[in-house]
Amino acid sequence: MDLEQRIAQFQNMAEADPDNEMAHFSLGGAMMQAERFAEAAASYTRCVELVPEMSKAYQMAGEALIKAGDADRAAELWEQGYKIAAERGDLMPKRAIAGHLESIGRALPEVENEDTSAEQLMASGSFVCQRTGRPGAKMDRPPFRGPVGEWIHENISKETFDEWIGQGTKVINELRLDLSRDEDSEVYDRYMREYLGIDEDLHAKLTTG
Repeated sequence: MDLEQRIAQFQNMAEADPDNEMAHFSLGGAMMQAERFAEAAASYTRCVELVPEMSKAYQMAGEALIKAGDADRAAELWEQGYKIAAERGDLMPKRAIAGHLESIGRALPEVENEDTSAEQLMASGSFVCQRTGRPGAKMDRPPFRGPVGEWIHENISKETFDEWIGQGTKVINELRLDLSRDEDSEVYDRYMREYLGIDEDLHAKLTTG
């Protein structure tokens, strides 16, 4: 499936179910790949409207807006997203947004009810899921072979991965995926990576060494 086909697929999903935040998130990712940055920003912003606590969507909306040339709006969304990520203990978006704000010369916003429990648990040696920022059980082994499976094993809790399995079943059913087909398998894998917080840059780093 080429990029334009994926865009059309996600557009159809978003139009069929306007409240499906994952459809809008996936559409934003495909638009980013196509360098249609303003449209990507609109899709990610729709995620924020649907799920205001979705800190990853604030991160990605800001990245799209920067590429679209709207730094002020990007900074506004990053500041909102940083607060939400800090309050929820969402480690990966919090760190990414902090880096983005610093890169454009913006101070990190003050957070009244910051959840620092994840950092404290990590300092004590406890396993903390990097997606949720919450303690959990580490999987006995990687869920599958390869560098992405190894990263999941080291960074994602069993509880979070089990949640993905449930979400992945919905993806298979909604999109009528046949995982014996390479193109359908790639769609499934892309949803998995998006759900677990493995963005394109991280995926490229993992798979190219």
